[in-house]
Parts: sequence; structure tokens; C-alpha cells
Amino acid sequence: MTSATERGFTLIELIVFIVVVSAGLAGILSVMNTTVQFSAEPMARKQAMVLAESILEEVVQKDYADTDLLDPTLVPKAEHVKDTSRATMDDVDDYHGTTESIFTDWPASLTGYKVNIGVVETQWSVITSPKVPVKKITVTVTGGGHTISLSGYRADY
Repeated sequence: MTSATERGFTLIELIVFIVVVSAGLAGILSVMNTTVQFSAEPMARKQAMVLAESILEEVVQKDYADTDLLDPTLVPKAEHVKDTSRATMDDVDDYHGTTESIFTDWPASLTGYKVNIGVVETQWSVITSPKVPVKKITVTVTGGGHTISLSGYRADY
């Protein structure tokens, strides 16, 4: 007769424990692997968004119309002449159809981004009466697997 109770785990209990813990760890590690794999993606999207915002802000701050056409001391021009250098771009129309090639002062980390700027003339007729001519500026930035498109308006005020 043995009255002493034995304590401990059986071999089967240990094997079941190891299998359950291994399955849990495999699940956790697979989730972590997916998270780490795409951890740079939000950064690329944010960078594209900030780039589009800064370009749109630069364009919207320019004059509505070409000031060279309005200055009587300059030789009169028959029509708008598009400036090709960023330093001489003085109105929003100068940016129409431009790409990232005009932005020569970008840091090296932004060289993978493509930019397209479009400017079209439209009118605000819902908000104001009479109709007010405005120019819609659309900046599209592509890079890092994302395409960000932002629009802004410039009115002649």
C-alpha cells in the first residue's frame, strides 16, 4: 500500500502543452511578420501626401493671371507665354502640365516620386452669382505604391 501521492506532469500532458504553445507562437509570429513586412507602407503614403500638399500650396499661392500681361511697362504679349523655370513661374497657368523635373531642390529620398500638375479653368456658379472664374489645380503624386491626387482652386480676387 502506498499512501504517498505523486506530483508532476505526465509525458502526454507535456507533449500537449508543447503542441498548444507552438501553435500559438506560430500564429503570433505570422502576424508579426505581416506587420513588419508592410510597416514602411504608411510612411510612403504619408510622404506622398505631404509632397502633394506642399506642391499644391506652392501653386495656389501664385497669381491667378500672368502679371507680365498686365504690366504696361513691359513689351505687350499677344498671349500667355508659359514660364519653364520654377524661379520665373508667376501664375498658376505656368504649372500646367509640369512634372517632378521642375523640382530640382528635392532631397534624394524623394527621387522615386512622380508628379503631374494640371490646371483647368472653370467657374463657381453654385456658390456665387454672377459666375466667378476660377482655376482648378490638381496635383497627382505617384510613388511608394500609392497615388495621391489633391485639388485646389485659385480665384481671381
